[in-house]
Order: sequence, then C-alpha cells, then structure tokens
Amino acid sequence: MSEGPEAGGQTGKPKGGFLTWALWGAALVGVAAVVYIIAQASSNQPAQPPVQSPSAQVAGKTFAQKFTKPAAPIGPPDHTIYDEQGRAMKLADLKGKVVVMNIWATWCAPCKLEMPTLAKLQAAYKGQPVEVVAVSIDSIDDGAKAKLFIAQNDPLKFYHDREMKMPFVLTPVAPGAPTTVIYGKDGMEIGRVAGEADWSSPEVRAVIDEALAAS
Repeated sequence: MSEGPEAGGQTGKPKGGFLTWALWGAALVGVAAVVYIIAQASSNQPAQPPVQSPSAQVAGKTFAQKFTKPAAPIGPPDHTIYDEQGRAMKLADLKGKVVVMNIWATWCAPCKLEMPTLAKLQAAYKGQPVEVVAVSIDSIDDGAKAKLFIAQNDPLKFYHDREMKMPFVLTPVAPGAPTTVIYGKDGMEIGRVAGEADWSSPEVRAVIDEALAAS
C-alpha cells in the first residue's frame, strides 16, 4: 500500500517544518550578533604606529638636521668589499681621498631614489680626490642586478658587500639602508646620514669642500 495523505484530510506537509525554519532563523540572528560584536571590538582597538625606516624618520628635515658627527674619531670598518672587477678591497685603501660611502640595495626604494644625486656629486668632483663608494648589500645572486643599476647612474662605480655585513660592522651600527658615511682624507669619519638625502645639494658640497681643504 503506497503512502498518501493521512486520514482526516491532512495535506501531507512534512512534520516539524515550522520548527526547522524557526531554528534556522535563530541561528542566523546569533551569527549576526557575533559578527557585530567582533566588528565593534576591532574598531575600538588603538591604531598601531607604522614601522618606520630611517628615511621615514628623517623625512622633512634639512641636510644639516640629518647630518650627525661622531663624538670621537672613528675610522672605517676593517671589512672586505669588492670592486666592479671583483677585486677585494677595504675602505682604508682609499685613504688620501674624501670618501662618501653609501650603503644601498636594489630592494631599498629610498636608496634607488637618492642614487642619481650621488652620481651628480661624483660628477661635480671629477678629477679631484673625492670617491663616492656606493656599496651594495644585495645577495650574491642579485649582484648582477645591482651592478646593472649602478651602470645606469654614471659615473658611479660598483662596489659589493657580498657578506651583507657593512651596516653591522660600522661603529655605531647603521640603523638601515640607506646610510651614508663621509670620511676625510685622513680616513676618519666626518659625519653620516641615516636615511635618504639629496647628495647634490649645496649643503653637501660645503661639507666635501671643507674636507678637501683640510690638511
């Protein structure tokens, strides 16, 4: 005997239909309440300050405000870097010149932004004992990419810190990239800038000229 409408004129609607819909409605209301509570809690959380790079910390400052001088004489680190021919060298090898040593990398946007100004600085002192040493701290795998970038900023030469240690062997250590240190002809540090700067500015030229004039 097949199933059909129940006796008494019942229409055969499934039992418990109203109860099922009521339970679903209650569940949806509960989910909406939880979402609302979470949203309110998130909106009440204090905003976290962004992590700042050295460039962000010095943004808007003049070169004089960015430029810091050492409290005591400091020489260059005894650390090996490599020139564009792959020859090992140290910053001390350049004693007798005013050296502008810049720490940079291809992954550092502020570094790449300021590089043309370092190229202008080097060009401005053509034929004089001033050497801009832009030291890449890119990995060995990225060395070719870094070398190509420097080639686009003539007359700069390519220098590579294959061990990526230059920021840490400085005294004091560099807070990040870019960091630029100026050494006098005697090999001692004159001052440095942590973060981006316009290295073609008159203020920078004044520092370099004074270093050149020193005996």
